[in-house]
Amino acid sequence: MARGHHISSVPEVPLVVASTAFADAAITKTSTALALLKAVGAGADIEKVKNSRKLRAGKGKLRGRRHKQRRGPLVVYNTEEDGKELVRAFRNIPGVETSSVYALNLLQLAPGGHLGRFIVWTSSAFAALDKIYGSTAEPSTLKKDFLLPSAVMKQPDLSKLINSSEVQTVLRPVRGGSVTKRTLAQKKNPLKNKQVQLRLNPYAAAFSKQKLGQSKVDNGKPAKTGETFIKLVHEN
Repeated sequence: MARGHHISSVPEVPLVVASTAFADAAITKTSTALALLKAVGAGADIEKVKNSRKLRAGKGKLRGRRHKQRRGPLVVYNTEEDGKELVRAFRNIPGVETSSVYALNLLQLAPGGHLGRFIVWTSSAFAALDKIYGSTAEPSTLKKDFLLPSAVMKQPDLSKLINSSEVQTVLRPVRGGSVTKRTLAQKKNPLKNKQVQLRLNPYAAAFSKQKLGQSKVDNGKPAKTGETFIKLVHEN
């Protein structure tokens, strides 16, 4: 429903229809397929698709995709028991797509990468899922050495496990106090941080207190070079 499907009249999810309904009704015409979908409560979703048909904006109109519309239900069937005749019956209903259970397409199961496609399963197709994909305990019969992935942790909330009474009662007390040592020391600017500046230059406090950096240097003219120095330079 969050993805936009109208399934308020559907009796249950996942919706599984008995394969005998397809055999007894002889689903070969579009009218028969439409009546079957309305009987199981998918009629509102089909009407939603019809009302959503809009003219595409831009040059896509010239490239074979003149209209755009929402997705309707996906009918998954078993080719071995249900046959392929129902594909011709469902393919002309707007928004309705069909797929074999042995060739499930991710673009149909999650169009646009959004999960939550409304799927109508036949009972034979739903029963074939265990044979195709197996389970977490039994491998698949069609895929070699394939097991359904299972989570390593049944409880993903790690903080809840650590803080639980069962774990906290068996933990040893902390040794040496709860002092955490920083792995990386934070570098501070000595030009802005006075404590770091005094650690590097202890004379900085006296230099700032006497305001030596603001006083002008007034020592007069420099002393004249002695004659001895000039004599040594000329000799070298």
